[in-house]
Amino acid sequence: MMSPHVLTGQNQLHAGARNRHLAAVLRLNRLTLTDFRNYSALTWRPAARVAVLHGPNGSGKTNLLEALSLLVPGRGLRNARNADLPRQPGPGSWAVAARLQTADGELTIGTGCEPGSDRRVFRLDGAAPRTRADIARLVAAVWLTPQMDRLFQEGLSGRRRFLDRLVWALEPGHAREMAAHDAAVHSRNRLLSEGRHDRAWLAGLEDSIARHAVAASAARLGLVTRLNARIEAGAGAFPPARIGLACPIAERLETEPALAVEDWLRAGLAAIRPRDAAAGSSALGAHRTDMLLTDVTTGTPAALASTGQQKALLIGLVLAHARLIAEARGFAPLLLLDEPTVHLDADRRHALFTVLSGLQAQTVITGTDVETFLPLATKAEAFAVRDGQLCRDERFLPPETEAAPVPGPR
Repeated sequence: MMSPHVLTGQNQLHAGARNRHLAAVLRLNRLTLTDFRNYSALTWRPAARVAVLHGPNGSGKTNLLEALSLLVPGRGLRNARNADLPRQPGPGSWAVAARLQTADGELTIGTGCEPGSDRRVFRLDGAAPRTRADIARLVAAVWLTPQMDRLFQEGLSGRRRFLDRLVWALEPGHAREMAAHDAAVHSRNRLLSEGRHDRAWLAGLEDSIARHAVAASAARLGLVTRLNARIEAGAGAFPPARIGLACPIAERLETEPALAVEDWLRAGLAAIRPRDAAAGSSALGAHRTDMLLTDVTTGTPAALASTGQQKALLIGLVLAHARLIAEARGFAPLLLLDEPTVHLDADRRHALFTVLSGLQAQTVITGTDVETFLPLATKAEAFAVRDGQLCRDERFLPPETEAAPVPGPR
């Protein structure tokens, strides 16, 4: 039976005592939403390390995950425009704020937009941070969404964004490198398309592209190397995957010094100016990288695998990435899993729940069918989501209750 206590801005849910098993370094203590998506006002205080959000489609489960994903720099798990985030109808502004326990102590991170502005701002304990890297240093988040089920059937831009999110979580400076690279590529494309073949100007832009492309490719290559080692060390219940790069810049970096690769790239860009002018795009650069994923056990590329196998590979990759962040940065990231059990058989669902029960990362997981998550009833707290409100599901034990092992599939 559901508790009648509803969680809103006027009627806050007091979640009870903190679970002594919560991660000590990065923990979400409170989340506040104001005019965000379908939430007019919400204050949520998660008490358990794993929180299950269940409810019908359109109730706001993914919106809450998206709010959490916006606590780190970037466009969040939907890659949405700021203009799409305010509640409709509403004042046109939106805000997300979180009270977090971090390695630097307890602090508040906030983000949002003012009415009529598409400029998103951050606040760190009420003050503007020097750079967004100051935010990225304190908090990390990784996520899995249903849209990623199509990652290997669609264009390489989605896979590249997925790859770069993995890199950003470990190397916050990677975002600056890619932003500078993409700005230089855009400027070069514009000059070439307008027929303005100023050699000095183009050479300067190509020098910038080369420097930032090599730095970004080196960061991607480092992530791939570390992540493959992490997966090999503990693949666990999910099929071991091998991540790779289809990238001539990264291939050269494996055997040549970075300065030599920069020289090669500068020369290559200069040589293909006529081709790029005709095509309206640059054929060389970090924006041409593709991410590869292979099932090590079967040798099957993810693009040729079944839907369920692809989902299992992605889940294993995301969980390995969360562990890698914990090892490299000293704290586990927020783990946001939107409908992760879709396409998983009973054995793999049980494997996922077992991993989540032992993982140090604070996890929020969503689904439409609460029955799917009942094996987590002694490990997690759960909330029914209805029209921008949360209601505690009392079939899941209070987080202060001693947890029991997750039962296996029947």
